[in-house]
Amino acid sequence: MEQILPKLYEWISALGLKLIAAIAILFIGQFIVKLTKKFLVKVLKKKEVDTSIVSFISSLTYNILLVFVILAAMAQLGIQTTSFIAVIGAAGLAIGLSLQGSLSNFAAGFLILILRPFKSGDAVEAGGVLGIINRINMFNSEFKTFDNKRVFVPNSQIMNGTITNYTAEDKRRVDLVVSTSYSTDIQKVKDIVLEIISKHELILDEPAPFIRLSEMADSSLNFKVRVWSNTVDYWTVYFDIMEQVKVEFDKNGVSIPFPQMDVHLKKK
Repeated sequence: MEQILPKLYEWISALGLKLIAAIAILFIGQFIVKLTKKFLVKVLKKKEVDTSIVSFISSLTYNILLVFVILAAMAQLGIQTTSFIAVIGAAGLAIGLSLQGSLSNFAAGFLILILRPFKSGDAVEAGGVLGIINRINMFNSEFKTFDNKRVFVPNSQIMNGTITNYTAEDKRRVDLVVSTSYSTDIQKVKDIVLEIISKHELILDEPAPFIRLSEMADSSLNFKVRVWSNTVDYWTVYFDIMEQVKVEFDKNGVSIPFPQMDVHLKKK
């Protein structure tokens, strides 16, 4: 009995120290994890990430780090954590295999938030869809098409293809093709179009407008017309120029040709 008591006392003392260390690891670890979560939320909000995605990412990070803290505390108590890690790893692998597509979309969504090829409100062509970005979700992005349809595109499909952001820049070049008959004076066409451009309030002076004969086609002379406008005025400028060109050409006797073909019949 005299030999058992000292050993029992020694074992309790050692266990007590381990228990205190384990509790300290839990408290300190949880404090650090909370600070990490707050820092992550702050960074994501600064990048204007959607609140639902901020909540999901921060909660996921918090839970993963908390598991590591708990495992560290268990190891301090002398509990073998190898089996726990193996079980967690196997479960993670099984979940990963069953959710390959979803995880791929989640990873792509995370890249979209980090790289920011577009944001809510941008006019974007991606994943085979052209429209306005409504929301960037965890697994897909929500488009509103120009004919008022709502389309959800998987994020992986977006990141694996070409992304064209039409509203990323403040200014855009408006490209038009104007066709006239072969009998039309080239300088007259250029003067008429240049006058239309100079009177339009939404067309920018710089870069300077460009008007040149670009092609002698089968039935027409084709002129390239390039002007610059603010991005929000792009389509207004495009349609205005097209309409005014037709009106001014009619006033000035400039004919706009239509496709035609000469057929020669040979008598046998």
